[in-house]
Amino acid sequence: MIKIRCVIIEDEPLAMERVKGYVQKLPFLQLEQAFDNALEAIDFLQHHPIDLLFLDINLGDFSGIQLLESTKPSCQVILTTAYQEYALKGYELKIADYLLKPFTLERFVQAVGRVQELLNKAETPVNKEFIFVKTEYRLEKIFLNDILFIEGMGDYRRIHTPTKKIMTLQTFGELEKEIPPSLICRVHKSYMVAIAKIDAIEKDRISIGKTLIPVSDSYRERFYALIR
Repeated sequence: MIKIRCVIIEDEPLAMERVKGYVQKLPFLQLEQAFDNALEAIDFLQHHPIDLLFLDINLGDFSGIQLLESTKPSCQVILTTAYQEYALKGYELKIADYLLKPFTLERFVQAVGRVQELLNKAETPVNKEFIFVKTEYRLEKIFLNDILFIEGMGDYRRIHTPTKKIMTLQTFGELEKEIPPSLICRVHKSYMVAIAKIDAIEKDRISIGKTLIPVSDSYRERFYALIR
């Protein structure tokens, strides 16, 4: 069973302990880190892959909603809050579920079950053939079968195909939401690779043509599970 890597962001100590306790009761959940404010969590989220974020909304100067709007995380999100009026905004941001405090273990398990379904669906091969990416002043159509790998270049992502390279400001998180990981998956903070285009893997280095791409510790388990 692949573990679901999760992070908790919650500024109420009692609520934090409640969520931690619930996470510990489910063996397939792996708590990577817990934060009591959004700003400290942002750097971690940008450099560590996770599958699920338990996110409080009212976090002082920088809210959970602001975090979602500014970072656009590629993981699934379960919002936790005492205020029902944020539900509509949460669903506009395509969250997996919305837990209204105080929530029970039964309700928590129901929300996590929905996340499991979404993650399993994301890893199931689909018939998606192409995506549109923002490049310069246009949207360019790219067939997924043409993509060799995607490389991070500072603020840009460079999409490599056999015939051209496309530069886009779209983040890895945004691309991961568009592309099924069973076709093109993240293997490093700076790389996504097309599984069908891999020529060889040796010592955690992927060979695609003449390019060698590293597999980082953070993405190793999920990557090897996908290719198996």
